[in-house]
Amino acid sequence: MTAIGHATAVRPAPHGAARLSIVTGALLGALGVVAGAFAAHALRGRVPPEALALVDTASRYQLIHALALIAAGVLHLIRPSFAARLSAACFAAGALLFCGSLYSLAFGAPRALGMIAPIGGVLLIAGWLALAISAWRSPARALDDAH
Repeated sequence: MTAIGHATAVRPAPHGAARLSIVTGALLGALGVVAGAFAAHALRGRVPPEALALVDTASRYQLIHALALIAAGVLHLIRPSFAARLSAACFAAGALLFCGSLYSLAFGAPRALGMIAPIGGVLLIAGWLALAISAWRSPARALDDAH
């Protein structure tokens, strides 16, 4: 309410969801670097080349989607939207399923676990599409104010 009794439109602060996306992305990125370094230094020569390739692929996708998750969080700070939250959720779940299944396969999990990777891949693609929708629907003014 204003001083003269008029109701004002108050939009809830998006900081919680955005902060979670950014922090999760940062942690996912840190763990991706750890996984890549572990594969390059501790595993080389100790596991088959196929296992190293799986860890390399998983850590690369993990790092890329960690940045995407951070981008979704930043976009949500600039212009809160369902699409931005959806993209963050898809990136997080997709990275967990896709990269997690590859890491598991690299370390001897049953081959049937590999059937989870395509589900994670579809979620990663959905995350990119939701991020594009969120950015497209954000008014140019809101994106220009961020600079």
